[in-house]
Amino acid sequence: MGQYIDVADASIWYAEEGTGEPLVLLHGGLCTNETWAAQTPPFAQHFHVVAAERRGHGHTADVAGQLTYTAMAADMVGFLDQVVGMPAHLVGHSDGGIVALMIAIARPDLVAKLVTIGANYDPSGILPEVHDMFTRTAADSAEMATLRGPYEKHSPDGPEHWPIVYQKFVELIRREPNISLEELARISAPTLVLVGDDDIVSLEHTVAMFRAIPKSELAVIPGTSHAVPTEKPELLNRIVLDFLQLEPVATTVPIRRARS
Repeated sequence: MGQYIDVADASIWYAEEGTGEPLVLLHGGLCTNETWAAQTPPFAQHFHVVAAERRGHGHTADVAGQLTYTAMAADMVGFLDQVVGMPAHLVGHSDGGIVALMIAIARPDLVAKLVTIGANYDPSGILPEVHDMFTRTAADSAEMATLRGPYEKHSPDGPEHWPIVYQKFVELIRREPNISLEELARISAPTLVLVGDDDIVSLEHTVAMFRAIPKSELAVIPGTSHAVPTEKPELLNRIVLDFLQLEPVATTVPIRRARS
């Protein structure tokens, strides 16, 4: 069962499970907490898992005006301050990973360790054919059914609001995020940059992000796409839990890390 908390102009819905250090899950764009079904129980065996649904997603109502990563990141900063109240591990998929990056840049005091999954730091990171696909695909199309269904089921705004949120999202990913490499270089939290080998975010973009963040590690999950949390959950979970629970090993021939 979930509950609501008011943060600025949004009423954020969230659910909790497990005990221990706080681990906050941030879902992808146009998604709900249901996409974390394969991660929440295993993670909750070791952590206090908190999963929040951002404005215009799932059980959380939309807010008037444009959908922006800045607003969503501000919501989550307020949420972390009010609900968690201490540094938390952030695990964000896609848009959730973007929000997690922005939190780590703006409020390093709120982040213990950071995991991004299939995230980009500017619009060029998403492959052109994906931008084209969203531009030509209608909100009520069959291709959007897997995203539309959970929204219509849970949104307090009702099924009729789906086309509005969908259009806001399409406009959002065209113009944002706009995180610079210099801003990524300010992230002080140990960071795992994770991506599927056939993701909608290019491998070149992902590697650039990995190289920009000082204390970062890189994982490419073979044989997966942007939906890697549901495609190979056991492998992803093992990699993420190892990163969160273990200290980095002393590598034998460090190159990048030796320079840092």
